[in-house]
Amino acid sequence: MALLDRATPPGGPPEPPRRSRLAWLERTGDHLLFHLAALLWTPRALYRYFREVQRLLAEVAFGSGGLGVIGGTVGVMIGMTAATGTVVGLQGHAAMNQLGTAAFTGFVSAYFNTREIAPLVAGLALSATVGAGFTAQLGAMRINEEVDALEGMGVRSLPYLVTTRIIAGVVAVLPLYGIGLLSSYAASRAVTVLVNGQSPGTYDHYFDLFLAPADVLLSGFKVLVFSVIVILAHCYYGFHAKGGPAGVGIAVGRSVRNAIVIISITDFFLSLAIWGATTTVRVAG
Repeated sequence: MALLDRATPPGGPPEPPRRSRLAWLERTGDHLLFHLAALLWTPRALYRYFREVQRLLAEVAFGSGGLGVIGGTVGVMIGMTAATGTVVGLQGHAAMNQLGTAAFTGFVSAYFNTREIAPLVAGLALSATVGAGFTAQLGAMRINEEVDALEGMGVRSLPYLVTTRIIAGVVAVLPLYGIGLLSSYAASRAVTVLVNGQSPGTYDHYFDLFLAPADVLLSGFKVLVFSVIVILAHCYYGFHAKGGPAGVGIAVGRSVRNAIVIISITDFFLSLAIWGATTTVRVAG
């Protein structure tokens, strides 16, 4: 007991350090400064590190290794958009059939796949493949002191490691999204025609009638915004990873969670801003 009394200070055991009430504001400012600096380095990174951008572009699109074409972002994008397109075709036909307007299933595909389903799936696929990979890469480089080594050699780590990845992701995302959007269209048409037995001519007529080119361009703009947000979020957590291999795993988990939440919130506000007050499609009137 005497030893315990000696080990305990007169005022009792020390209290754990308390987090400041403004810690969230400090973290938000740190995020914003990191994102702004990474974006401002874009012209110089494109000029000085063009070869690194090319390497990352191939990695973003096709992955690495012999199975890259199957397991890379292209394969994930096709698989996810085809699956969601199948669901849109099945549920769209079932809902329209209850109203006696099953012929409008092509409208459902042209409307919902283009505006909401395909962009969201593309953003999630980018986060699950490219984004998580970037977090793991940068986190491993941070804990192995490779980032500090770059700074010691006079190479600015932020543009070389982060900005180049942003450029590669933005350049690669539109072709990838185009492939994914076509996959969702094809899956919706296949399930409507082959499973539900609708006439191909009827489906194609209403699909072509309600597919507005402006909607396709605007959905591509949404995916561009998603790609920048996803890559920035993932690169931030990877660049600031700490705590060894376990810390890298924690950083990957946090980055994926934050990216999914931010994509969902951003999608709501973008859809509200683009199509909230007007529409490019008129069903009647």
